[in-house]
Amino acid sequence: MKKNIIIAFLGLTLLNNMGCTNELDTEPIVELTLEELINRDPNAVQGIVSRLYGSFALSGPDGPESSDISDDAGESPFLRGIVNLQDFTADGIKNRWGDDGLDQLTTTTNWDENNKFFRYLYNRIYYTIPQCNNLLSVLNNEDAEDKEQVISEVRFLRALAYYYLIDTFGKGVLATEENFGSSAPLPEATRAELFAYVESELVEIVETLPDTNDYGRANKAVGQMLLAKLYINAEVYTGTPRYGDALTAISSVITNGGYTLADSFVSVFSGDNNTSTEIIFPLIADAITSQSYGNTTYIVNGCSSSETMTLEDYGLTDGWGGHRASKGWYGLYGDLDTTTDERASLFFKEGHSYEMTDYKTWTDGYPPIKFRNTNALTAATAPTTFSSTDFPLFRLADAYLMYAECAVRTSQNLGEALGFVNQVRTRANAAPIAASDLTLDFMLDERARELNLEGHRRTDLIRFGKFTGSAYVWPWKGGVLNGTSIPEHYKLFPIPLQALEANLNLKQNPGY
Repeated sequence: MKKNIIIAFLGLTLLNNMGCTNELDTEPIVELTLEELINRDPNAVQGIVSRLYGSFALSGPDGPESSDISDDAGESPFLRGIVNLQDFTADGIKNRWGDDGLDQLTTTTNWDENNKFFRYLYNRIYYTIPQCNNLLSVLNNEDAEDKEQVISEVRFLRALAYYYLIDTFGKGVLATEENFGSSAPLPEATRAELFAYVESELVEIVETLPDTNDYGRANKAVGQMLLAKLYINAEVYTGTPRYGDALTAISSVITNGGYTLADSFVSVFSGDNNTSTEIIFPLIADAITSQSYGNTTYIVNGCSSSETMTLEDYGLTDGWGGHRASKGWYGLYGDLDTTTDERASLFFKEGHSYEMTDYKTWTDGYPPIKFRNTNALTAATAPTTFSSTDFPLFRLADAYLMYAECAVRTSQNLGEALGFVNQVRTRANAAPIAASDLTLDFMLDERARELNLEGHRRTDLIRFGKFTGSAYVWPWKGGVLNGTSIPEHYKLFPIPLQALEANLNLKQNPGY
């Protein structure tokens, strides 16, 4: 099933590349009527939908050198942007390459509207949204097999893209199928307006999504998980806490989703993780049929180097020597040599220093080997240049920890919350905690121990009030070895200059 979805993505020939600096200059993904498309290919609609799913992990339709947007095919994929902006800007992991703009992320310094990595994610968001709008505008006027389910899935994908816009840039334009094709620049939409729109979309479609779906596609639990993520961050996004609503949504995922924790933690991040009982919504990768420098290849290869490591041990033929964890991550496990927590063993230490005295030195800090291109549960395969490990965008352990955090914040269901946390810890062979240990400070640290390098950390630190200022500092925060305060406006990224120039209705975020 995994490869069938990928083949549909790559095999569809009725799609065009486009640049999307201006969200209104979107070349339509569908140039023919739906009837004409179906006459040519009965699977055309499903192929287009698969193409939209793939837009979150792949750079373009024709392999790793192709790009849906006018930005660099290797650097700009959506998932790569999530890792860059969510993990490198936080406490746990740093990049050493010194690329133009990447140093500014990894040291949280000198952010401005010209940084290409901000532009990459913004452009990917505004590639996916108009393409969803285009398909919806066609489907609303045509008959197609499983039309209502397809519409719900496309609306979910659009909501997911908007979620990342809300979280990272805080505002933009509200482009829908209703104004698709408009020649006039759309007005700026505030963070609260975008939040309200995404909430209403998810509330409406979650019941029309199927209870189960093909691997890698949205079902009810996937929709509820995104709704829970929106609600758990509502106080940041709108100023009004919605932790009770988040608890309700995440309870539905846990109770009705049918997912269970995998027996092995590392199996969730291995090349055969498409068999995992824990992954709720993956971004699919395959070393042969979905080659990309922006899916988990970026993580697995980026965290490896033949300088200190045997690449074949991690299923690789190529290591890029870029990403290492800092003590902001592995320091949370205590003594790495004596702890029983299996998650603490997923760092490569030989030849590397505990202290990251120089974030540009490969041997300073420990490369995380959490993600790997080897199989955990099935027969071994030969090392490959690209990764076959799917990225678990949503998984059950995250749902358990979200439930526990909301329970602590609302003083509800604390016994059940403790049970969920201890299931996560027991799976990792970490000591269970007592009820008195279940605090917000503990929850923030446990989320790092369990979820770092999965695209959550910056958002978590902001929600817990630990990202900006000096209440919490980490290695190289603010460009200083031992960390220093960073300004409050860094809670949002600057709107890219090209976007501002393309639509004069957009205004720069305060502080930039």
